Amino acid sequence: MINVEYDVIGMCATNTYCVFDSDTGKMIIIDPAGSADRIFARIARKQATPEAILLTHGHIDHILAVGEIRDRYHIPVYACEAERELLNSPYMNLSLDFTGKECTVEADKYLNGGNVIRLLDRDITCIATPGHTVGGMCFYFKEDGILFSGDTLFRESVGRSDLPTGDGALLIRSIKDKLMILPDDTVVYPGHMDATTIGYERRNNYFLD
Repeated sequence: MINVEYDVIGMCATNTYCVFDSDTGKMIIIDPAGSADRIFARIARKQATPEAILLTHGHIDHILAVGEIRDRYHIPVYACEAERELLNSPYMNLSLDFTGKECTVEADKYLNGGNVIRLLDRDITCIATPGHTVGGMCFYFKEDGILFSGDTLFRESVGRSDLPTGDGALLIRSIKDKLMILPDDTVVYPGHMDATTIGYERRNNYFLD
C-alpha cells in the first residue's frame, strides 16, 4: 500500500514528499527542498529503504537537499531531459538569487514525456508539462490514482511563468492537454499548498476557463 507523507520545507514552503510502500519498505523522495535532517528522520521513522529521488523541476526550492540525500543513500536522481540546463545553472535555477550560493544538480537519469519508470514495484508515468519551466514534469501513479504536479498545477491555481524558461500560454496548454484528461478522482499533490483532485480543478480552477 502506498503512503504519501510530506514536510513543508524552506524559504518557499515547498512540499517535499516521501512516498512509502508499506508492503516492500521502499520509498522515493520527490523534490527535496532542504532540511535534509528532517527527511532523514522521516526515512528512519518509517524504517524505509530509499530507492530514488524524483524532481518535478529544477528551481532551488525543490532541489536544495538533493546532494545530501543522494550521497547518504546512494540513490539515483531522475529529472526531465529538458530541465538539464536549468538544473546546472545557478542563475536559471535561482540558487544565487535566493541563497547567495551556487547549487546545481546533475541528474543520474534524464526522462522524456511518455517514459514509464519502475519504482516502488509499480509503473510511474512521466508527463512533460513545460510552462513553469521548460522541463517541468509530473509523475503519475495510475495504479494508485495519484499525481505529483510540482509547480505546474495547484489547488485553484497554476504555477507562475515569469521565471527563466517559463511560458504562461504553454503552461495552460500543458495542464489542459495532459493533466485534465486524467480521471476526476486522481489526487493531485502539488509543490506548494494543499492537495486537490483533477475533477475539483476542472470545475473550480478559473485559470483553466
